[in-house]
Amino acid sequence: MGETTRTALVAGATGIAGSALCRELVEQGWEVLGLSRSGRAPVDGVLGVAADLTDEASLRESLAPHAPTHVFVTAWMRQEDEAANIRVNGRMVRDLLAAVDAAGSVQHVALVTGLKHYLGPFEAYGKGEVPDTPFREDEPRLPYPNFYYAQEDELFAAAERAGFTWSVHRAHTVIGAAVGNAMNMGQTLAVQAAICREQGRPMVFPGSRTQWDGLTDMTDAGLLAQHLAWAATTPAAADTAFNVVNGDVFRWRWLWPLLAARLGVDAEGSEGEPRPLEEQMADAAATWSRIAERDGLVEADVDRVASWWHTDGDLGRDMECLADMTRSRVLGFTGYQPTLQAFLDLFDRLEQARVVPRP
Repeated sequence: MGETTRTALVAGATGIAGSALCRELVEQGWEVLGLSRSGRAPVDGVLGVAADLTDEASLRESLAPHAPTHVFVTAWMRQEDEAANIRVNGRMVRDLLAAVDAAGSVQHVALVTGLKHYLGPFEAYGKGEVPDTPFREDEPRLPYPNFYYAQEDELFAAAERAGFTWSVHRAHTVIGAAVGNAMNMGQTLAVQAAICREQGRPMVFPGSRTQWDGLTDMTDAGLLAQHLAWAATTPAAADTAFNVVNGDVFRWRWLWPLLAARLGVDAEGSEGEPRPLEEQMADAAATWSRIAERDGLVEADVDRVASWWHTDGDLGRDMECLADMTRSRVLGFTGYQPTLQAFLDLFDRLEQARVVPRP
């Protein structure tokens, strides 16, 4: 391997963030190893590596032939409660970094987390004292057990032991494409719209009045990928935690009608109390199966293309949520993606890939 060769190991390569990162790194000329349970390469130019992140022996065996210079952890696994989230997801980071430690080649490890760093875990999500917005990167940890903190602690311990640098990337809700992903708002809204068109009803905003009227932001998967690559190769960004958002702010009362119009369905806004998608879409499975068969879509199981619970959680929050990006800006990262355009680009991509039908 030449001195200038960068070899990335992307854990969670088939997810929203991981697949976008693989695409970005290939375009930049990196050698890319895409680690996933299936071993499927998410984009051309990636070498797929099959391994189970919850199986230490599987990781060691699959990664033994490889010597990555940079590791990107974009995967997590949702468990039944936060104690299990901490146990499973902390161990995944520990075992992954132990498996690559033997090669002695790792220079930098990047970990993708999110705004639950400031809002608390699912079990206490926004229910206690939370920082003022915009959330700033130097805020102390909340007094709740949180699997993001456990992942960070495993990262910090491995970095101290092995001598690599690290970065943490706290994204807001990520806009991107990945069938089977558990946290996928953009794709979920496209599926919601298709079902509403089919059933002849409007696309109803599921969230709180606070989210409808208040300011918020989001994170495009492509922008997150650019940020990950930037931090991994910028010496001044070493050993730093960053917020990563698109750069604009918006109100759902402005964005919702625009998304509905693009998706060919009437929009209906907030009436005050949330109207969760888990309730709105309780009978969606049969409708989606019919749409998928008629229009030749790639996935007929609605639970593989939409995550009602996650979108309900994000849009149901009774608080303002937006993040400050001062650290990145000061260090020279100027990436920007208008959130409306991120959604429009995603809808085009989902239709072209036959994940959702065209209006």
